[in-house]
Amino acid sequence: MNKLIIILPVLLTLALNSCKVNQSADWSPADAPLLTQWAEDINPELPWDKYPRPGMERAEWLNLNGLWDFAISNKDEEPQSWNSRILVPYPVESALSGIAQRVDETQQLWYRREIKIPSAWKNRNLIINFEASDWETTLYIDDRIVGTHRGGYDPFCFDISGFVATGKTHELKVAVWDPTDKGNQPRGKQVSEPHGIWYTPSSGIWQTVWIEPLGKTYIKSFRTDTDIDKGTLKLSLEVYNLRDDISLSVNLMKDGKIIAGGISDNPEEISIDVKDFELWSPSSPVLYDLEINLCLGEEILDKVKSYTGFRKVSLGDAGDGFTRILLNNRFVFQNGPLDQGFWPDGLYTPPTEEAMIYDLEMTRKMGFNMLRKHVKVENRRFYYWCDKMGLLVWQDMPSGDKYIGGNMPDIEKSESDADQFIAELSAMIDTKYNNPSIIVWVPFNEGWGQYNTAGITDFIKGYDSTRLVNSASGWTDRGCGDILDIHHYPDPRMPEPESERAIVLGEFGGLGLPVQDHTWEQKNWGYRTMENTDDLLARYEEYYSEVYKMVDRGLSAVVYTQTTDVETETNGLMTYDRARDKMGYANVEKANMGISPPYLLNDTYKFIDTYIVEFGCRDKNASIYYTLDGSDPDTGSPQYSEPFEINKEAEIKALAVYDGSESRIISFKIEKAEIKNAAEAVSPAKGISVKIYQGRWTEIPDFDSLEPSGELIAEKVSTAAGDNRDYMGLVFEGYLKIEDARVYRLSLNSDDGSRLILNDEVIVENNGIHGMREQSSVQALGKGYHKIRIEYFQGTGGIGLEFNIWDKDAGKRVVPAKALFH
Repeated sequence: MNKLIIILPVLLTLALNSCKVNQSADWSPADAPLLTQWAEDINPELPWDKYPRPGMERAEWLNLNGLWDFAISNKDEEPQSWNSRILVPYPVESALSGIAQRVDETQQLWYRREIKIPSAWKNRNLIINFEASDWETTLYIDDRIVGTHRGGYDPFCFDISGFVATGKTHELKVAVWDPTDKGNQPRGKQVSEPHGIWYTPSSGIWQTVWIEPLGKTYIKSFRTDTDIDKGTLKLSLEVYNLRDDISLSVNLMKDGKIIAGGISDNPEEISIDVKDFELWSPSSPVLYDLEINLCLGEEILDKVKSYTGFRKVSLGDAGDGFTRILLNNRFVFQNGPLDQGFWPDGLYTPPTEEAMIYDLEMTRKMGFNMLRKHVKVENRRFYYWCDKMGLLVWQDMPSGDKYIGGNMPDIEKSESDADQFIAELSAMIDTKYNNPSIIVWVPFNEGWGQYNTAGITDFIKGYDSTRLVNSASGWTDRGCGDILDIHHYPDPRMPEPESERAIVLGEFGGLGLPVQDHTWEQKNWGYRTMENTDDLLARYEEYYSEVYKMVDRGLSAVVYTQTTDVETETNGLMTYDRARDKMGYANVEKANMGISPPYLLNDTYKFIDTYIVEFGCRDKNASIYYTLDGSDPDTGSPQYSEPFEINKEAEIKALAVYDGSESRIISFKIEKAEIKNAAEAVSPAKGISVKIYQGRWTEIPDFDSLEPSGELIAEKVSTAAGDNRDYMGLVFEGYLKIEDARVYRLSLNSDDGSRLILNDEVIVENNGIHGMREQSSVQALGKGYHKIRIEYFQGTGGIGLEFNIWDKDAGKRVVPAKALFH
């Protein structure tokens, strides 16, 4: 196999990274259930080509992303052959790696390429950086071990100066071992057998690998702290090979102009007074550039560029008697999605930076001002874009170890596991400390690996006093931290207000809607699966109307589940491939502002003789304007005051106006219905007949061509008739008794497929492999007995079948036994 050689020019600048390295492009994505549109934009010679550390930028660097030789061996063994190529930085399980292979705890991943260090870097400290590699990573140069790192989410580096020489070609090898859920390390939602809310792993290198040349003395890291009350900017630096005769120079700039600065004889610390600064916030994400120099007299030993934002996060009373989360000493209601950061083609790694930015842009377009980064840490450019866009971030610590759940006591954690958790937690805080967008640390989620909660909370507050700590998001509160956080699905709820902590709803929603041709698997689920886009949007608007009532009662923030579908979950605002914005971002934006449209109390939209038009609205103080001829209403249209009657078909359109803000226009087509007459001369017996079948199907079969394995009479329609077994089919046949002639809605809510046939006509088709999903049909039914047939099949996993009926007066209910006959 041809080896990969990098030859560097003498003068190295950022422009180097637009050059193509000497790599062949024999790569294509592996097979995957879904690909995003950005998969076509990937340059296999140099993917992810932007500077990976925008908060501490230097002029010279070399990107090592691209095609590497690849092999898989048994753990702690050398590979027997190198017969594959992998595209770095995509995880081995992903389609974009070109491999798409699952590995387990008995295996080890190997990466190989060659580098040649040019004379321009002679006598420099050469640092190789790994932005993230999951989980235990060992670097070899010419078969000599350089170092080993443990941690799946944090950037790390090795000094390779003593392992390479200028003008010589060196072999670089990387070995990675990832136990996934067979170990106790932080891993987030990665599991070896994906299911439900647990997803495909991302093993190996999954963020950028790069080299930078440094001087003999250089800045290893630094922290920036802004104090908006005192008007100061403080920098605290860690300097490699610190000397007494070195000084520190810092300039704070806006639009290329220096607005403040200072020089310190102590190169590890400086404080600068800043006047007339602008605050950073979601509505105005003002950032200032930083230029930081280490100097020896007139000589600049190291120079980095950075940026900062002036903002403050605290708890306090905003004047309404509630303890609130305050931003810049003011209460700003925080509303954001649960952002899992998974991609169908790249898994943990977005296909491109443009793809990653798209998620953030859509989050802003939908009217969110925050996101909760859920049990995953992103690359540093992600937080840079959050800083630029004004997106507040609640950052979870990736979870691991055991799940405890409920209100059980914290788990016992071994000393080594606890040390590893603290090490990765500290690295997360260290590498993201300077991002103004991050305002809350979340060490634990729902008891996943939760231990020593009070101690961990105290550790974080001592390690970073500039942010709040949400010690446990959902279900496992230990009474510590700055925030009391509950989860509730699907509808919003709130905890009782407290005097010492702010109250938030850390997860809710999860309204599911699978979109044909845009799902990971045919079988999918949501916390509540909606029938269609209109129903999804109406329920979303209803939930946010309730949320805003809770804000008035003390709620500081909410997190809606979730940004996108993820694998079998279809409860995203967008599909997993980001190809469909399910509700339309403009509609979501209005709902997120609490601006919901009116609705009709009678949602059958059909009538026999007359239809009563009765509007409702989430906000009782809103004004409702409508038309009956299909034209768009405005504030000059008739204003609704009380119910009225129509006796002919109409297309009703309506909008609500809230203090000058208009909702979206909603349309209702009201139709005259033909009554379906009941069967004649029927004298049925109570109960419905059921035939039971055995088989494995992905669609409803032709049951009439099959032999049933059993027959019985059931009181109602449910899977209990088949003993709730996997791989079965049920056919219910009989009559539905209707007491009064009127318009009804009939529905089937099932997992998996179902079909409703009324009077020999298919009226509900809820076919296929899926989670609990409801489909309905509106029918005008005459008094008496109506012939029904319900066909159902169950694959494996979740199971359920409900036959529902509702009308304007009685509301929705399961069809009772007294209405079923055979």
